[in-house]
Amino acid sequence: MSTPRKLLEDLHHRQAQAEKGGGEKRIAKQHEKGKLTARERLDLLLDEGSFVELDRFVTHRATDFGLADEKYLGDGVVTGSGMIDGRPVYVFSQDFTVFGGSLSEAHAEKICKVMDLAVRSGAPVIGLNDSGGARIQEGVVSLGGYADIFLRNTLASGVVPQISAILGPCAGGAVYSPAITDFVHMVRGVSYMFVTGPNVVKTVTHEEVSFEDLGGADIHGGTSGVAHFVYDTEPECLASIRDLVGYLPGNNVDDPPVYPTTDPIDRRDEALLDLVPDNPNQPYDMHEVIRAVVDDRTFLEVQGDYAGNLLVGFARLGGHSVGVIANQPAVLAGVLDINGSLKGARFIRFCDAFNIPLVTFEDVPGFLPGVGQEHGGIIKHGAKLLYAYCEATVPKLTVITRKAYGGAYDVMSSKHIRGDLNLAWPTAEIAVMGPKGAVEILFKEEIEGAHDSAAETDRLIEDYKGKFANPYLAAARGYLDDVIDPRDTRPRLIAGLKSLVTKRDRNPPKKHGNIPL
Repeated sequence: MSTPRKLLEDLHHRQAQAEKGGGEKRIAKQHEKGKLTARERLDLLLDEGSFVELDRFVTHRATDFGLADEKYLGDGVVTGSGMIDGRPVYVFSQDFTVFGGSLSEAHAEKICKVMDLAVRSGAPVIGLNDSGGARIQEGVVSLGGYADIFLRNTLASGVVPQISAILGPCAGGAVYSPAITDFVHMVRGVSYMFVTGPNVVKTVTHEEVSFEDLGGADIHGGTSGVAHFVYDTEPECLASIRDLVGYLPGNNVDDPPVYPTTDPIDRRDEALLDLVPDNPNQPYDMHEVIRAVVDDRTFLEVQGDYAGNLLVGFARLGGHSVGVIANQPAVLAGVLDINGSLKGARFIRFCDAFNIPLVTFEDVPGFLPGVGQEHGGIIKHGAKLLYAYCEATVPKLTVITRKAYGGAYDVMSSKHIRGDLNLAWPTAEIAVMGPKGAVEILFKEEIEGAHDSAAETDRLIEDYKGKFANPYLAAARGYLDDVIDPRDTRPRLIAGLKSLVTKRDRNPPKKHGNIPL
């Protein structure tokens, strides 16, 4: 009969076995590829000593193809809970050293368990993906496991933040779980995502393409927009997830965390006076405006390599988390296009779901014209951005720095679509279109009949600017709450946030709207 001490020794032996994953040789191979192990990743992600493992003794149940004799404790995924800056999160980390991290029935059940616990507990769920896909030996059971995960991703969406890191291959049906989550992180040279790999692509389309060019980090960060963050190393990636969590609430009922700041609330930045050029067609970098206004000049940009004409990301104002959306005059003059609209709409809907106020910096000449945009569905995709702004019930604050032309003025969180605080700098131009285009339409005959058409055009443009290319007509109608000194932007936004902290706004009761997907 075993003594308690003997049983305890057996427990410790089993625990040590579980921590070895697929064994020392496979761990060495993982390191040779420049990759961390599942547990090393959790050590970097979570506060030291905070990880509490679940289901470490789970093994697969398959008996075919020799699997009955090859079992590993944990079955290829490490699951549990831990802390990030003292706040709870639930995690799973796939272990490539065990059957290539392939997903079995038991593996899927472990992931589903932590996702269910995350929703019940109201805490973010973070998935570290490193898997060869479904475990072929288990057939449809492994496919069913993926579907179980997809369902939980969908039901958890908008309830708790879901964050994915791709730290190895992610192919076939496996890509759709990260795709449903709120944020996807990738690492150059390590991460790959694709529905069908290069070999299948070559067979079907006769195109030859590398893993990196088909589904590498830079492709998904800059071309497809699938990845929200791209980094050079795994430690950088995991540190970024920790930073991101710091801006987010644990769930859709809680408010985002508030952090003390030494940045004075009444700080006035003199640089803001000279950021907008005198020439209305000259670009400037909206990053400089954002950093001059937010706490400690810190802006965590999301999808920084994708659709650069629209900036989105997180910052703090007076210690409070805000979601920032901004036109970028330095890229395509800040116009709205298909990719920018998609990028902005999804970010806005995330912030609205998790009670994060929206701060919009506007300098937009309109929607991007062209056959490619029209045929690509700019009407439908632009409507997604409009829908997201209209639907959002969180505090919405807008600063017009320069151009606000045409329908884009309406879309960018205008007063007409429930903007709460709408401010403008004296450099703001609010009109149906730019002065030159407007004059050429309104005064076509006068210009053609003038002795000096160029001089007459210039005169009419100056007249138009005096009447429309300024913020005061909009302010006179109450479409703007105030025209402010640019240096007062930070204190005015912080004061606005404070006044809106108890905001209550509701949409009509319904199952859900039908966003133009």
